[in-house]
Amino acid sequence: MIAGMPIRWLLFTTSLSGRAASTARVRLWRALKDLGVGSLRDGVSLLPATAGTRAAFDALAREVGAEGGTAWLLELPAQTPPVDEALIGLFDRSTDYAELLQTLTLVATGLTTLDEGAARRAMRQAAKSLADVERSDFFPGPPRDQARAALAGLEAEINRQFSPQEPSPGSGEVQRLDPAAFQGRLWATRRHLWVDRVASAWLIRRFVDPGARFLWLAAPADCPPDALGFDYDGADFSHVGDKVTFEVLLASFGLDTEPGLTRLGQLVHALDAGGLPVAEAAGFEAMLAGLRDAAADDDALLAAATPLLDALHHTYSGARA
Repeated sequence: MIAGMPIRWLLFTTSLSGRAASTARVRLWRALKDLGVGSLRDGVSLLPATAGTRAAFDALAREVGAEGGTAWLLELPAQTPPVDEALIGLFDRSTDYAELLQTLTLVATGLTTLDEGAARRAMRQAAKSLADVERSDFFPGPPRDQARAALAGLEAEINRQFSPQEPSPGSGEVQRLDPAAFQGRLWATRRHLWVDRVASAWLIRRFVDPGARFLWLAAPADCPPDALGFDYDGADFSHVGDKVTFEVLLASFGLDTEPGLTRLGQLVHALDAGGLPVAEAAGFEAMLAGLRDAAADDDALLAAATPLLDALHHTYSGARA
């Protein structure tokens, strides 16, 4: 029982003949594992009944049939509370959450030995692992909440150590602006540039304000009144909703329909805020880390990163083809 309501269950049984290829058996096993099924015995799997789980089982049934096997999908009638409790126990994810908590603790205690790129990669991997566990956690409880809190704590500590005053998502709509009103301006952001800030500075100089001058701030409060701030709380341009600063600049200046810049925005978003992976992200992050280590200051870093961002934009725009 959950909140006084009986649980509906789907029972999925399969049988593959001896003639079925071993690869088909392995695919079926992996698919069931990814769904997070409870196993009652070999060939008999269980999931809570939802539209999503039914569709997933239906798709697997078609695959089994295509391999010459048989599959049955049955909806169980309401069970007694003791039976429901026993079935819910098949979906206990506390061990998975405990392993994730251990990983998060190890990353947090070893932050002083990591550079920013490695720390953020470890955090994104932990976030992906948490999302994977949550997808098959049909009966979440305190272990999930503890893992979420630990991940949030790790992100806060990484930001404190590597990116003090990292902007929080703002609310409201992004306003469309005329680039002609933003020429020859002084732009300011937090020093010790990383992905979003260096890409935003590149975007400003390449596509918004070719004569832009940049000021790298020790603290946002140091921003002069005549400067346009970006990528910190209270800045003229910063995170809005699920958009990182680079994406906000694209939308603000009507650049969000340009395919190369849009794809570059996806890369920046993946590295700065997580989400859908981008194949080139890890390589870009590694190269940026090397450039930052070698650069004498943020001006030198932006100069060194510019050809790299130019090349990515060139490729994303389809020029390679």
